[in-house]
Amino acid sequence: MNDWLIPDWPVPAGVKSCVTTRSGGVSLAPFDSLNLGDHVDDQPEAVAENRRRLTEQFSIAPAWLQQVHGVAVAHADPAVVATADASWSATPGVACAVMTADCLPALFCNRAGTRVAAAHAGWRGLAAGVLEATLDHLDVPADQVLVWLGPAIGPKRFEVGAEVREAFVTQLVEAEQAFVPSINAGRFMADIYQLARLRLAARGVAAVYGGGYCTVSDSRFFSYRRNPRTGRFASLVWLER
Repeated sequence: MNDWLIPDWPVPAGVKSCVTTRSGGVSLAPFDSLNLGDHVDDQPEAVAENRRRLTEQFSIAPAWLQQVHGVAVAHADPAVVATADASWSATPGVACAVMTADCLPALFCNRAGTRVAAAHAGWRGLAAGVLEATLDHLDVPADQVLVWLGPAIGPKRFEVGAEVREAFVTQLVEAEQAFVPSINAGRFMADIYQLARLRLAARGVAAVYGGGYCTVSDSRFFSYRRNPRTGRFASLVWLER
């Protein structure tokens, strides 16, 4: 039995979502065991089996992405590995999927339950506007959007330089509150969840759920900061067939 997460957010009945963990797969250490990343030097056949298990568990067709810390949003297509950091779908059974190991995964849907999206937001993508770009592809007013923030690096473990703080504060002065001085001079502890909420609020999105995880301190999840040679877990959202 695996310990995958089922997000707790008030979505329409036909919207489904899941976050995998390290458990339930066949990969060997340090990718043990459900590594879904095919770019981390794991055995290709192990990744393929792990992805097959995920697909079979929910009878879905995940649309995997080649993530590059940018703001491109692709139309989710299981037959195409798009170079993008977010995807959207209006097709039942096609799952928008993002892979992370400390970056922030964000799941979206509209209140009508007719369109879903998923975004991968490391600090670069978050500052560049990947969440805002994803919102644009939902094509509904902000008050018709629901967002769930998945497992990411927590505010007690995310130390950044002054340039990261500057990248956010120059765009949104309220972002100051998401940074507190580190014990190391000239550095800050950043709250990526708060940054995401502030940026979504600036676009009028108030229905934001999730957060509160820390991939570095929670061993259920892969974490690049904890171990640079590691796997990737996935956050997925789809419309039920």
